[in-house]
Amino acid sequence: MKLLSFVKMQAQGNDFIILDGLLSPLPRLSHQHIIAMCHRHTGIGCDQMLVLSKHESATAQVTIYNADGSTAANCGNGLRCVGDYLMNKLALSQVSLALQDRWVKAKRVGDAIEVDMGKAIVEVDTQDYVDIHIGNPHRVFFADYIANPDKNVEIISEHRKEQAVIRIFERGVGETLACGSGACATAAAIWSRAKLVAPLTIHMPGGSVEVSGTMDHILLRGSVAIVFSGEYLLS
Repeated sequence: MKLLSFVKMQAQGNDFIILDGLLSPLPRLSHQHIIAMCHRHTGIGCDQMLVLSKHESATAQVTIYNADGSTAANCGNGLRCVGDYLMNKLALSQVSLALQDRWVKAKRVGDAIEVDMGKAIVEVDTQDYVDIHIGNPHRVFFADYIANPDKNVEIISEHRKEQAVIRIFERGVGETLACGSGACATAAAIWSRAKLVAPLTIHMPGGSVEVSGTMDHILLRGSVAIVFSGEYLLS
């Protein structure tokens, strides 16, 4: 058995376990370990787990796991939490984070954390939905929701000028209070339909974030908070 230090953080109710392997390697985490730690009744509880490790050039390599033990390629709210954690720990004003297919940068803007999520690509545009790839796949619905287990799903229930209201269903997690990459995908879908890139406030059940920038560099900004830290008995 081994005690594993962790920090739990949240952004708009989207909650995360952060494991820091920058100073020393973390023990091997099995699929079962990840599921157990993420479980809300018998573990720490979270939507995603983010594991930090050393990288040759970036501040940290970030590996993202969903609550069911599957991996995710991107996680906007989680990256903002990791950015805040690393900036506080290392006394930096900006950090770079290496993901599976991209690097992102996080910085502090007033009381909020902003992350440059990189490029969003419109893959499919139909009457009912738009498929957006932003490291991970999203389907943004402008009409009734049709279940799709292969993509993260956002449902726009209201859109007016600079505001949009959405619900979120994440692969490997289920319905969540918020999703940073989902908010970015929603903005990208709206921009692609409107043929206009303009800042948007995305309202989610757990709170709101601001999305701006361009389709090549989508900027996600919002608050983050530490919930608690502790040690988990890894058996």
